Amino acid sequence: MNTPSTTPSTPAQVAPSTAPSPSAGGGPSRLGSLGPVGLVLAGGISVQFGGALAVTLIPRAGALGVVTLRLVAAAVVLLVVCRPRLRGHSRADWGTVVAFGIAMGAMNGLFYEAVARIPLGPAVTLEVLGPLALSVLASRRAVNLLWAGLALAGVFLLGGGGFGDLDPVGVACALGAGAMWATYIVFSARTGRRFPQADGLALAMAVAAVLSVPLGIAESGTKLLVPATIGLGAGVAMLSSVLPYTLELLALRRLPASTFAVLMSLEPAIASTAGFLVLGQSLTALQTLAIALVIAASMGAVRTQVGRGRAGKTA
Repeated sequence: MNTPSTTPSTPAQVAPSTAPSPSAGGGPSRLGSLGPVGLVLAGGISVQFGGALAVTLIPRAGALGVVTLRLVAAAVVLLVVCRPRLRGHSRADWGTVVAFGIAMGAMNGLFYEAVARIPLGPAVTLEVLGPLALSVLASRRAVNLLWAGLALAGVFLLGGGGFGDLDPVGVACALGAGAMWATYIVFSARTGRRFPQADGLALAMAVAAVLSVPLGIAESGTKLLVPATIGLGAGVAMLSSVLPYTLELLALRRLPASTFAVLMSLEPAIASTAGFLVLGQSLTALQTLAIALVIAASMGAVRTQVGRGRAGKTA
């Protein structure tokens, strides 16, 4: 594992190097064979279909109740599978993983409060503005501004050209979730550098779960103990937490934060597809055009990164 920088000045500088971690085990190595872009896309598909499932669960357990079920189940799975080592970490290591857990918990809580008030597509559309802003701030190449701008145009088109008819509290929660998503990207990269394999992710998930439990109990109480609700919550946890966070953590070890953030602009397109297949939400011609713009921006970002990597190898 590479030693993290002690004085990073931009999010791009905290991104891991492109070299694979020598401490990665067989399981992560097999996942890593997908390539960093494939890992991000697979994680996006998983999290958005998990989000669609969560929308169907909110009437049973409430938004914060769903968050609690998701994070607790995910934390248990990751702690059992990873069995992270608790000793031998510095104060800075623990500070990083705690910050990662707080960002993760806040991101989930705000997002589910948003989808409890506004449709899934617009919620993800607003949320993705956080990673897009990170991409612009972290970029060191002018062309990345073009891809971010193109993706941003698609994001607003996907929202129908405006959000005036949406619940303002839901909009505010979605934007807040976007800010926490950008924070998650930065601290996920830092955690991946400080902890082997997915140990840091497991510990951060445990922090997020502990913080969510009092809120979930206060809102939902004994509803969280219904077996069917627990089963659905476990499914949401696997799709929305365990799989995507693990895939993204592995990807961030080999992909700059700015490129990762632009790839996250695919999330509204994936969310719209999940909404159509799971929730019966159809796409308009304007939304289809928006998806095409977002995909074009993501493809441009990937090609830029690949070209930069090849140039570095031949230099």
